[in-house]
Amino acid sequence: MTSSNQKKCLVLYLVPASVMEDWSKTDPRDRKAAEEKMRGEWGKWMSAHSKIIISTDAGGKTKRVTSSGIADTKNDIILYSIVEAESHEAAAKLFENHPHLQIPQSTIEVMEIKPMGGM
Repeated sequence: MTSSNQKKCLVLYLVPASVMEDWSKTDPRDRKAAEEKMRGEWGKWMSAHSKIIISTDAGGKTKRVTSSGIADTKNDIILYSIVEAESHEAAAKLFENHPHLQIPQSTIEVMEIKPMGGM
């Protein structure tokens, strides 16, 4: 859908690291069933919104770079997407009932991407 009148947005799917750590301690049978349910709901959501999604990928291990050096770190980002919609607000509204929000303390951030120009 790459149209010049569309707004491109970065979508961050966040879950606190402590919630992820607690989840990893859940009984494996319970965790597997819940994860399969969530994957199914995600798949349905992604199919229903496929026209706006440019890409969706998972985050991995994180490094923090500062003037003092490089160090391992953790953040709350577990996935990200690039989407296109009529406006920033329209893009955000598409995520109001996203399956990700079923995860305790989870959030979704939608940030408009603007060209830097001249770089």
